[in-house]
Amino acid sequence: MRKLKLTVVTPVFNEEAVIGHFHERTREVLNSIKDVEANILFVVDRCTDDTLNVLRRVVADDPKSRVIALSSRFGHQMSLLAGIENALDADVVVMMDSDLQHPPELIPELLANYRRGFEVVYTVRRDNANASYLRKLAGNVFYYLLSKLSQVPINANSADFRLVSNRVTRVLTTGFQERNMFLRGLFSWIGFRQTSVEYIAERRFAGQSKYSFAEMLQLAMAGILSFSTKPLHAGIFVGIAFALIAFIFLVAAVVSYFVDRSIPSGWTTLAVLLLLFSGVQLIILGIIGAYIGGVYEEVKGRPRYIIEEEISHHD
Repeated sequence: MRKLKLTVVTPVFNEEAVIGHFHERTREVLNSIKDVEANILFVVDRCTDDTLNVLRRVVADDPKSRVIALSSRFGHQMSLLAGIENALDADVVVMMDSDLQHPPELIPELLANYRRGFEVVYTVRRDNANASYLRKLAGNVFYYLLSKLSQVPINANSADFRLVSNRVTRVLTTGFQERNMFLRGLFSWIGFRQTSVEYIAERRFAGQSKYSFAEMLQLAMAGILSFSTKPLHAGIFVGIAFALIAFIFLVAAVVSYFVDRSIPSGWTTLAVLLLLFSGVQLIILGIIGAYIGGVYEEVKGRPRYIIEEEISHHD
């Protein structure tokens, strides 16, 4: 009987202090699953530390691990995509981060759900021991807004820690050509039978989070722009609302003129209204510009990532 072929795809960026421990712990879990042929695929996103050399030594000692080194900094989502597209020979792919906040010990449970017939088994953070209150609040606000704006259900606190079947990976890699991918939303949009597993994100073993606030904001924008046009529609309602406000001010000004002739002309009111309307117009133009910018990025047709080097046990 053929063993199930599983590949763990993990993006790596400046993780020299933790990547060796990640490999040891993940390999120990994978070796404990007897009926699975398990491999680990590291996708290195152009590091500035010694991560790549650490991984060379890891791969030299482990014939079931290999490395893809990208030529530039393409980002977390593109690193995941590169890993998925280079693991199409696997029956199932497990996507997870390499900082050990995604516990490898959860892999057998993800696999058990796959054996029950689920094509996508995603994980949901019940808590994050490493996140500050403000970071948690920002995440909750983002998922709330996205759930209200998006036509696709996005699970709150879902992570890029998931198992997907070969059928799903082939759909993703043959049917989608987007650059600004929001994989959490795409896997929800793709459909098939899905279920979730809860986990508590562990504290980082070493180093610092590579997701700055600006990168989190960029990911949030990608999620909203990819799955909702409601911000564009909002401009219509905002325009109507401010038109009503302007009409009320007009009525009030006319009444004041006839009731109390001593009232000076309302230059202050005009200035406030002018600034208010100008601000609203700029906000709406900014929203339109964000969508146009997204279209501009897509139509250029540049590669989503470039592989500089592939490292395997035999190299």
